[in-house]
Amino acid sequence: MADKSQPDPRLGQVVYVLRGRDAGQYAVVVGKIDPKFVLLADGYKRKFDTAKKKNIRHVRFQDFVSEEVERSLHEQGRVTNAKLRYALQQFLSTHPRAEEKGE
Repeated sequence: MADKSQPDPRLGQVVYVLRGRDAGQYAVVVGKIDPKFVLLADGYKRKFDTAKKKNIRHVRFQDFVSEEVERSLHEQGRVTNAKLRYALQQFLSTHPRAEEKGE
């Protein structure tokens, strides 16, 4: 039975991590494992090659999708860490109320 309260995550979508070691930080969806789990990376501490498997109930989906990241993942199956960092910078600059990413 599908949970209607959770949106369908898109590749390149920015999320706010609510639980776990990376709580309080923003990341980008770089993969979908199944309807409950996604792979997250931020290009800083969490690189694309070591993306974090995360339950979708432990993240808050933002209304920002990086078309460049999405296109790269569909065409090449991977994305550079620089593109991930750029996508997060774009998100933070267009959403002034978003909390700053902590290191």
